[in-house]
Amino acid sequence: MKATARSAVNTLSIDCGGTGIKASVLSSTGKVLIEFPYLKTPYPLSPNRLISIIEGFIKVGPKINRVTVGLPGMIRDGKVVVIPHYINAGGPRTAVDQGLKNKWFGFDMQQALQKKLKLPVIVLNDAEVHGAAVITGKGLETVFTFGTGLGSAIFNNGQLATHLEISHTTIRVGKTIDAWIGEQTRKRMGNQLWSRRVKSLIQELYPMIVWDKLYIGGGNAQRISKSALKSFDYKVLIIPNSAGVAGGVKAWDLRG
Repeated sequence: MKATARSAVNTLSIDCGGTGIKASVLSSTGKVLIEFPYLKTPYPLSPNRLISIIEGFIKVGPKINRVTVGLPGMIRDGKVVVIPHYINAGGPRTAVDQGLKNKWFGFDMQQALQKKLKLPVIVLNDAEVHGAAVITGKGLETVFTFGTGLGSAIFNNGQLATHLEISHTTIRVGKTIDAWIGEQTRKRMGNQLWSRRVKSLIQELYPMIVWDKLYIGGGNAQRISKSALKSFDYKVLIIPNSAGVAGGVKAWDLRG
């Protein structure tokens, strides 16, 4: 579906996390017209239940012309290839519900939302929407979001690269990056020790990507100690968690 002229567009932007869902209506210039109250992510969460939540946002406020949704996990052409958290009936780190997994994996969220809302919709990985808000479009720019787990996105001269689920990589015996660096680990270790782990992770990932700029966002970005980020030779910028919603307008430019 083709969006109307940008000058007339209001965008509903939704950042769907493992613990919370944030949504705002933005003007074509990115001005916040409505900021919805923070919604704790409900569990169990099926695709249809999330669609109903998004539909609820549509019914409030000024005219909405299009919708941007950021989801955790691997999203390809608006379809869910792999998604964490939402396949767990009790939320992050609880047991996987096979019924939910069957509903989510392969689900075309973009098409389903377009059909339900009768609006243009773009569905991306949540870190990709974060990145859309802050990238300069020059060089290789990487985004890491630290929240329930690790999100990531890579842009080359402003073009979005194919999404890689870096968080699924095993970093220690029997431990994925997601588990090694996620929210439960931060709570257990405390911010100072966890920050050292963040520094170690960045050092290990840099030789694999060799970015020109690294942006760090997500709900836990502000909890990373300044000392943990001082020693890097490349530019590291902490971006506000609000970028997950603010990128909802610029995310449409990633499609060319």
